Amino acid sequence: MTAPSAPPPSKRRGVELSLLVAAALIAVYGYAAVGLARDGAVPPDTATYGAGLGLLALLAHLAVRLRAPYADPLLLPIAVLLNGLGLVLIYRLDLETPGDHAAPTQLVWSTLGVGLFIVAVVFLRDHRLLQRYAYVSVAAALVLLSVPIFFPAVNGAKIWIRIGGLSFQPGEFAKILLAVFFAAYLAVNHQALGRVRGLRLPAGRVLGPIVAIWVVSVGVLILERDLGTSLLFFGLFVIMLYVATGRIGWIAVGLLLAGVGAFVVGSLEPHVNGRVEDWLDPFASIEAGQGPGQLAQSLFAFAAGGMLGTGLGLGKSTLIGFAAKSDFILATVGEELGLAGLTALFLLYALLVARGYRTGLALRDPFGRLLATGLASIVALQVFVIAGGVMGLIPLTGMAMPFLAQGGSSVVTNWIIVALLIRVSDSARAPEPEPEPGRDHERPKTATVTEAAR
Repeated sequence: MTAPSAPPPSKRRGVELSLLVAAALIAVYGYAAVGLARDGAVPPDTATYGAGLGLLALLAHLAVRLRAPYADPLLLPIAVLLNGLGLVLIYRLDLETPGDHAAPTQLVWSTLGVGLFIVAVVFLRDHRLLQRYAYVSVAAALVLLSVPIFFPAVNGAKIWIRIGGLSFQPGEFAKILLAVFFAAYLAVNHQALGRVRGLRLPAGRVLGPIVAIWVVSVGVLILERDLGTSLLFFGLFVIMLYVATGRIGWIAVGLLLAGVGAFVVGSLEPHVNGRVEDWLDPFASIEAGQGPGQLAQSLFAFAAGGMLGTGLGLGKSTLIGFAAKSDFILATVGEELGLAGLTALFLLYALLVARGYRTGLALRDPFGRLLATGLASIVALQVFVIAGGVMGLIPLTGMAMPFLAQGGSSVVTNWIIVALLIRVSDSARAPEPEPEPGRDHERPKTATVTEAAR
């Protein structure tokens, strides 16, 4: 007697649509709350803002419904909510800087990001196609990382390309390309790397890329003076290496190499050394009679927020200075929404990362598993590095909080990351094709979740 077939997995697109409506309403409520707090009236363009955000969310939902019907239903609503809250916070800070309105520009970049999200979901039918372009991806990533070296430094770091009135950060796009390369490289070489014992190193062709990644990370730190990008790239590789091999020793080696590189560069490079000194003593400028610096103002903002915050639009986080809308936008959340708001925000990021990891565990092919893990780890590392910097846990890095902070390159890149996670999760949750009648199909050997976790 043939066993009854399992019921097909639920697509849950209705759940996704309901969550998208809730996400848009929360963002609109925040926009109205800022106007009420600042001017005593709801902003006249609240309906326009809500309609625009809702339209973008609906278009993205239709693309997922048509082309990735089995995708995780939480990924898109979380991205829409984070992006909407980011627009609200930037608009709120714009009210303190009449000569510098960043919200309209951020809305344009967000629209472009959603557009690329739709393109990726519609035209990328199988994530495994990316594995064919592993070395093209790493070559393009190295070019993107190298170009800013030839442009003037911005706020001490050479991570921007400015041409006329247009500026963008190519390193943001490089991290996706590197995640594709790492996933393809480790999918092929994970067995050789997993057999390493003691001082017995793998062959040069296997070990070479590991050394090259370390050299590139230190090179970025030296030439571009950007601690955040260096930590992100090397941390991403170490996480994916551990997931591929299950060897804790690789984490120890990675931490050792990263520590040596950071110590040497931090001691010799003035810009990086200055950030380390500010981290060690954020109140030194106050004691010297020069007033509080950015990190000190950020800590004051968190302290002023308390448990429930001062309320949207009622804080003073603009005292932080020029980076209030980018590096330090998290301080505005801490001051105006308090510890409760910060916790809710971090839970959103944690849920986004967890769903990415869950997708990786559900996939059968090594490349897809590693790609999902790498993309989710990019978000996790960015949140840790940025939050740790503005809270004084680690030196400042100058990166942008995913979806939340001002930065066109960042918001576009994060929408592409969500699109790839959507595509991968659709492959993970989709039902297997039914075998043809009368033919005996042998199930291909694939790694189980237990084997992948070893």
